[in-house]
Amino acid sequence: MPLLQALYLVIIIAITQSYVHSAKAKAFDFPAISGKENNVITIYSVTDVDIFQGTIADFQELFPDISIVYHDLQSLELYERIQDETLNSDVTADIAISSAMDLQMKLANDGFAQRVEISTAQDMPSWSQWRNEVFGFTSEPAVTIYNKEYFKDQPLPKTRLEMQRFLAERPSDLFGRIATYDIERSGVGFLFMGVDSERYKGIWNLIKTFGANGVKLSTSSTAIINNVNSGKYVIGYNVLGSYALARLDSSPNLGILYPEDYTTVLSRLAIIPKAAKSKEAGKLFLEYLLSERGQQLLTTSAKLNAVHPGIKSSGPEEILAAQARSNLQPIKVGPGLLVYLDQVKRRKTINQWNKSLRGE
Repeated sequence: MPLLQALYLVIIIAITQSYVHSAKAKAFDFPAISGKENNVITIYSVTDVDIFQGTIADFQELFPDISIVYHDLQSLELYERIQDETLNSDVTADIAISSAMDLQMKLANDGFAQRVEISTAQDMPSWSQWRNEVFGFTSEPAVTIYNKEYFKDQPLPKTRLEMQRFLAERPSDLFGRIATYDIERSGVGFLFMGVDSERYKGIWNLIKTFGANGVKLSTSSTAIINNVNSGKYVIGYNVLGSYALARLDSSPNLGILYPEDYTTVLSRLAIIPKAAKSKEAGKLFLEYLLSERGQQLLTTSAKLNAVHPGIKSSGPEEILAAQARSNLQPIKVGPGLLVYLDQVKRRKTINQWNKSLRGE
């Protein structure tokens, strides 16, 4: 390839990657409702703003003089932005919120978060926080979603072994109609698969049956949920349950299964960056997120199950009963999360994933 042509290709790739990287980045202003703005809280978050609006509105009811600027980012973008702004301008967000537990933990482990005393954190379970630097504030299961119409006349596999046996029969109408995250492109998908590889010895046999049935891979929870509800797909594995729960009312054919052998539970993590413009502003919002009032709002308004032991989950009775039957296993917040960022382990997991999909 001629040098000029090669250079042109590199530039195009760089531009494309830059566009993809910033495609979601948006900032939303929530002015002080009193009209007497005394302070501004800057939030970096990977949670869609429409999910978080009710929480912000309730916070501003308590603190009407505070404005909020909410930056809706991708998880890797949030991670890199905190680092870049800390090192180059010494000022960044007042609080950073992400479901990419491993990346949040790495920011803290590398010195980009600061310790804060949060009074409302005292009631939280020990697995949900680390050294007063990283705080989990949601409890979100990795569920199997299914099309109710498809399974109305046949038993639904309720454990991973049952699903493996069901898929091994390879029903003729099932090919190309199961879906899961593409672990090479989805951070949450890779995290869930990494946990599966530790907790379930037969995971790669299950993935082989996925491959044999023409599994569809996606980076989007919404796409998987839409396609399962429509009947294009009939099973979605390891889908983030909070998004599925939020869609139940508008998706009549969507069913949610909490695997009864175990259900992995993810938590969105909040940190106060070391270079926060206002540590106290970030701390105030975090105090609210971990308070009983804030946790209740997350459950009822955002459909994000609370971590606080005093807040009950909301939802249809059959969903609550399924949660009670399942063996819920939270991902512990701590340095153990960093193993999922180890490049050797990542390559090994992805290689095994691809081999299993090919039936090897």
